[in-house]
Amino acid sequence: MSEEKSLEEKKKEAAAKAKAAALAKLEAKKKREAKASESIEETTPAETPVGDDAKELAKKKAAAAAKAKAAALAKQKAKEQAESEAESTEPTDDAKELAKKKAAAAAKAKAAALAKQKAKEQAGSEAESTEPTDDAKELAKKKAAAAAKAKAAALAKQKRDTGESPATETDGEDAKAKAIAAAKAKAKAAAAAKAKAAAAAKAKGATSGTTTAAESDSPATPSPNQKYLDKYVKVINDNLGENTLEDAYINPLSKDVPTLVAKPENYFKVASFLRYNEQLTFEFLSEMHGTDFETHMEIYNHLYSYKNKQSVALKVKIDRENPVIPSIQPIWEGANWPERETYDLLGIQFTGHPNLTRIMMPDDWVGYPLRKDYEPYDVEV
Repeated sequence: MSEEKSLEEKKKEAAAKAKAAALAKLEAKKKREAKASESIEETTPAETPVGDDAKELAKKKAAAAAKAKAAALAKQKAKEQAESEAESTEPTDDAKELAKKKAAAAAKAKAAALAKQKAKEQAGSEAESTEPTDDAKELAKKKAAAAAKAKAAALAKQKRDTGESPATETDGEDAKAKAIAAAKAKAKAAAAAKAKAAAAAKAKGATSGTTTAAESDSPATPSPNQKYLDKYVKVINDNLGENTLEDAYINPLSKDVPTLVAKPENYFKVASFLRYNEQLTFEFLSEMHGTDFETHMEIYNHLYSYKNKQSVALKVKIDRENPVIPSIQPIWEGANWPERETYDLLGIQFTGHPNLTRIMMPDDWVGYPLRKDYEPYDVEV
């Protein structure tokens, strides 16, 4: 604020100085005009009675002198006016300093822009210089082909030296086909072994009712969420009955989330109990989706309790030939669209849903795209 005030005072002082200088010049001008008038009168000779020619000549001289005086005064006035205008338009020291700073900033910005443009052009030039040309690519291809050909010739020579018959093109194709078949068989065997191991582990978990894990020499470390799973199972069994749940376990593949598998006829009852029981209070449905396991369909719900800061997964297995299950939209409004999506892509019917219509596919679409046996009507899709 003080700097702005100082600048304003400097401007006022400069204006006062300019005004004083203009007044001084005007006063000097008046003095010069008076002095010039006196000198002209002094140099003009008094008229004496002369002849007509002499009078006429004197008149002409006087007219010429008056004209010269007027021209001199006009010239002097124009010069002073130009000087006055130049002084009034001349910028102050602060204005000059500000103009210098602006010019310096503009020059700096221009230099930065030029440097940036130059760096960009240099980077583009380097990229172009490092990128191989078409001729270089072609040469590399030829070199690779020549190397492959030389390698094949060397192998053929080696076989000839050892007494083996050289391999023909047909032999190469047969070897390639055999290799592919062997790789496929190996992958298939590995997949079968993996599926068998998973089925055995699942069967073991189902019979024991605990977390399914690979057997090892040392006992498995119990999950920190086991106590929560035990609590949920106990509360449900005490309030809804011992046979309410089909299974309960810790899922190590999903951050050890306690997982409850409800029987289809108890699905809605268990879901409502998880939502409204004071000891559980799972008020938030964070995820819901369906899966086709070919032998059956399955619904997965992930629930969270803000009160207890705990999670639980609720599952239910459904008959694949007649996939019908109650809607949990009346319990969690967030189930509305996920149930419509599951119906749209898997064909699972949710009884009690307020608007069970397709949400992704057109209404006249044939089939359910996420089923394992789905065959698209248009093979190009």
